[in-house]
Amino acid sequence: MNIFIKNYAHLSWFGKLLIVVLFGVQLSSCEKALEPEYPDSLLSETAVFQNETTVDAALATVYAGLRDNSPVSGGVRGMNVLLGLYADELNYYREDAQIDNAFYNHTVLPNNTAVADFWNSSYTLIYNTNSIIEGLKTSTIEPSQKEQFMGEAYFLRAYVHAYLAKLFGDIPYIKTTNHTENATVSRLPLQTVYQSVEQDLKTAKNLLPSVETSGERLRVSKSVATAMLARLHLISGQWKQAYNESNAVIADGTYIWQPDLNSVFLKESPSTIWQLKPEFEGSGTKEGETFIFDFGPPFLYALTQGFMTDFEPGDLRREAWTREITDGSVSWYHPFKYKQNMFGGSSTEYSILFRLAEQYLIRAESALQLGDLQLAKDDINTIRLRAGLAPTPANTVEELQNELSHQVRYELFTEQGHRWFNLKRTETASQVLGSLKPGWKNTDVLLPIPQQELILNPNLKPQNPGY
Repeated sequence: MNIFIKNYAHLSWFGKLLIVVLFGVQLSSCEKALEPEYPDSLLSETAVFQNETTVDAALATVYAGLRDNSPVSGGVRGMNVLLGLYADELNYYREDAQIDNAFYNHTVLPNNTAVADFWNSSYTLIYNTNSIIEGLKTSTIEPSQKEQFMGEAYFLRAYVHAYLAKLFGDIPYIKTTNHTENATVSRLPLQTVYQSVEQDLKTAKNLLPSVETSGERLRVSKSVATAMLARLHLISGQWKQAYNESNAVIADGTYIWQPDLNSVFLKESPSTIWQLKPEFEGSGTKEGETFIFDFGPPFLYALTQGFMTDFEPGDLRREAWTREITDGSVSWYHPFKYKQNMFGGSSTEYSILFRLAEQYLIRAESALQLGDLQLAKDDINTIRLRAGLAPTPANTVEELQNELSHQVRYELFTEQGHRWFNLKRTETASQVLGSLKPGWKNTDVLLPIPQQELILNPNLKPQNPGY
């Protein structure tokens, strides 16, 4: 085996980018969702971007990377799990689970391998998007197809950077494949990072088609970029912009409210905005494989007793989206949004990254901050009524904000760290977690910059506070 491949796992993300550029886009010969078969002949980088099929294949590797090895992956190293432990959603049961223990107890250190994985996998994906953008600039493929591919690459670059910023704070915003430049890059202020994210998203929105092309909402479209802009403006407190973008998604008519809780996470759900298909047809999602268990005690994870206790009486999401497992004396509960965890004739569910309910919650908070309490209340009630709950009696700003936070918690639990990011954004993490997590420190709102990256590139210093 090539010495570069042997040592790949030990390289910094900058080193990994060099490996990517040497070996190019590689795809499995198996038939996989969003992973078209790569031509048998070895293509030069230039040749890749002169053919629509090979550009499509290059983009497919980025989507596959999101699904398999990124912070948004539904597996044990994804944010669903690790930020669920970091907040107050999940308990862990794996023996000798050092990483789970560190996140659960807030004892994460700069040498934590999961933190390094967040960083490295993200910047590898960003490198791939930059390679696509650079290659397409001189491509002679059909202009409308070229625009779509460019739009997807700009969106994906922004999307991954946005999560890195939420996890680490000040980060480099990488826009080139020049490894010499990238190897000495510095971190940018968070506000500057979000400005770059916004710029890329707006560029993507102008290039992307209104209707996504897969027929299964597997590729990003103009509406996905709009939904991401709504999320970004919510994070940065730009209430009018967040309202406008979320309202545009809701009013578009492409996405339709799904009234049946048991159908929300099916692959055909009309409320899904963007989702990722399992690697093989017939497989369940990584979320289903990770969370579902059939006997106790759990092998991996279960929802905390505090989370289950705080369900409002009569909330149908408890029955539809969680499942009780008991040994006769003790009960455990696992997330049950995704219900397929075994290989079957077909995949019934895909991993959802954006869905309509989040846009209602974003519009509700934006309206509340802008002083439109009635609209905020109406959007909250849209969420409540599907959950079988009566309209909220809340009337004041404070009451509606508390109710909104509760609905975010119980509508979006164990989905890409929404609970943790909401606690962080609303500055309530210390209030909620201070008494639950013995190792909690106020500086835990940011993860540490991976130790190896600081050694390889001192320009990334200083380390985040508290580490």
